[in-house]
Amino acid sequence: MIGLFLGGKNLPLEILKKIKKKKKKYFIIDLTKNNNFKKDKNSYFISIGKFGKILEIIKGKKCNRVLFAGVIEKPKISSLKLDLKGIYYIPRIIKAAKLGDAAILKELIKILAEHKIKVIKLNFFNPELTLSKGNYTKLKPSKFETLDIKKGINYLNKLNAHNHTQGIVLRNSKVIAKETSNGTKKMLQTIKKLKISGGMLVKFPKKKQDLRADLPTVGLETLKDCKKAGIKGIVLKSKENIILDKNKCISFANNNKMFITVK
Repeated sequence: MIGLFLGGKNLPLEILKKIKKKKKKYFIIDLTKNNNFKKDKNSYFISIGKFGKILEIIKGKKCNRVLFAGVIEKPKISSLKLDLKGIYYIPRIIKAAKLGDAAILKELIKILAEHKIKVIKLNFFNPELTLSKGNYTKLKPSKFETLDIKKGINYLNKLNAHNHTQGIVLRNSKVIAKETSNGTKKMLQTIKKLKISGGMLVKFPKKKQDLRADLPTVGLETLKDCKKAGIKGIVLKSKENIILDKNKCISFANNNKMFITVK
């Protein structure tokens, strides 16, 4: 039995599809805003503040492994519905919230561990969603672009642990945009307004990011946004980035003379 803490967007759907295909027993703790999984008979739509109820469900299912996937919106603490366990744990969540969304996830994982519940890596059932080192498109980075890739990776590695940046855009050896807590899409929209062409998106996990519950994700929409922004390629980290619709992404990149490189 596996417990699935699922948020929004496409990644949870991919994971759920694979689990059903493997005929694994599962249940869902639906953490979406709009009860996205209400049609699934194994789904429970519960406030994250009702920790007692969540633990009761997990233990009632005799489950000791859970998985987090999808976008889980930061809750408004003042409007959270709490039970007794929620009241007990909320000071820890408030403290973690000051350090960002990733810190909230880390604290939730710690709390679950205290109840002997292990959080497994989100691509545990879907290893095909990550890529190994290599170039996946007809177009490869030039020698100059390869040097820029190294500069971009070094730049990201030097950022502090609490920085929101998972991605940057480099052009001619200069960082021209940094991802903020608003995400990759907003950053690429900013680049589009600059009306320049060339450069690359380097998308890596943050330092000390908990990769069990939070792997940077790209997909066909990311490639399309890069194309609109005039960006020539995407650089990902081996086994530490999720790529959705992989074949469609590669096909789109080939058709638009873009590269996808994994380091």
